[in-house]
Amino acid sequence: MTQPETTDAPAGERPTAPPPPLGPRFAHLFTFSALSNLADGLIYVGVPLFALTLTTSPGLVSLVTTAITLPWLLFALVAGVVIDRHDRVRILVIASLVRIAVFLGAALAAANDLLTMPLLLGLLVVLGTAEVFADGASSALVPDVTPRTRLGAANSRLMGAQLVANSFLGAPLAGFVLAAGAGWLFGVPAGLVAAGVLVTLRGLWGKVRRGHGGLGAPSAEAPSSADRSVRRELREGLTFLWGHAVIRPIVLGGMSYNFLSNAYMAVFVVWVVGPASAVGLAPEQYGLLAMGLAAGGLAGAVLAERIIGQGRERLVVAVTWGVCAVLLAVPALVPQVWSVAVAFTLIGFFNIVGNTATSALRQRLVPSAILGRVQGAAATLGFGSMPLGAALGGIVAELFGVRTLLLAVAVATVLVVVLTVRALPQSVIDAAERAEEQRLAALDEDAQRA
Repeated sequence: MTQPETTDAPAGERPTAPPPPLGPRFAHLFTFSALSNLADGLIYVGVPLFALTLTTSPGLVSLVTTAITLPWLLFALVAGVVIDRHDRVRILVIASLVRIAVFLGAALAAANDLLTMPLLLGLLVVLGTAEVFADGASSALVPDVTPRTRLGAANSRLMGAQLVANSFLGAPLAGFVLAAGAGWLFGVPAGLVAAGVLVTLRGLWGKVRRGHGGLGAPSAEAPSSADRSVRRELREGLTFLWGHAVIRPIVLGGMSYNFLSNAYMAVFVVWVVGPASAVGLAPEQYGLLAMGLAAGGLAGAVLAERIIGQGRERLVVAVTWGVCAVLLAVPALVPQVWSVAVAFTLIGFFNIVGNTATSALRQRLVPSAILGRVQGAAATLGFGSMPLGAALGGIVAELFGVRTLLLAVAVATVLVVVLTVRALPQSVIDAAERAEEQRLAALDEDAQRA
């Protein structure tokens, strides 16, 4: 067997093998993700602006976000089963084609002044449902197209692309695209997603096999019967999540974190925007905070692989989540523009590093055959907690004041971090890693014998 090339090392030091490349299949998935997220950035910022031309009711405008995110709560579990049962690349392409059809239908209706609020909301529900399947399939494909040892790098690059496409490009461009005409607001995303589909067909169609890194024969983990009970497969995903000593605390901690952060952000604009607010930002300056958050996140995406490493995941989660929790108190304690900007930039950095660590860990520890279902269950819990947190945040702020809510969330988030880290001893993480590596090695041996 040919030995891997090694880098030169000083005498007496053991040479280290260079990390394997991420490879062309990951490059195609990365390109699809960048194009898709650019389309998302245009839609998430542009559609609420377009809705203001149809209605001035804040309640109706808020339904835009509800319509496009509700499918995560309703369909993420089912999507996970479908993603595990069928070819993930095929699901990605089909879901993307549905998105293109919705975009083109909306563009045609908008160009002819036929896009009413009810029609827009209906199209957004269909669009959101397609995104549940597309995003789930894309995420589940990462360990299928990436070497196991480079999952941290893969996830950091994908999160960096998402930040750049959504916040640095999509969000600022949305206003200009809408100014050119409502039809362009939906037509441009259709073109971007169509380009992503072409990239996927060229680089991934028929070239991805189930299993970590996409190497070797088709995985022996795949379901043996096409007509297995959907209920049983849903139960398998939920049972694995709840019974896993590492995945369960990460998912529950993330769910709690999302709940609290949405309670925070639901009223944060009242604290920082307007002459009567504590910070006094002008409305047009509020978007700069999002850019600061994205700038910090981009820096985190660049450095995440170096920071994380294997064997110190618990420390990374403790530091990144803990720092973010403490920084949430800064706007309430020091309500100045500079302090809020610095806090948000740092939150963006540590948030991406922490999310990269937990995403890579989950992809290494969850068997590929049930990864879609486990991710679907996690998404249902995580996304389902968001509207509940936002509602509670509004109630608490109304009763006790915005500052009290911000500080209460910061304290509660610190508690969530402490409980999550206590439930994640590094020895448990290491044992789970070894068990999964042994399982994969046994599968490879069985495949070679076959």
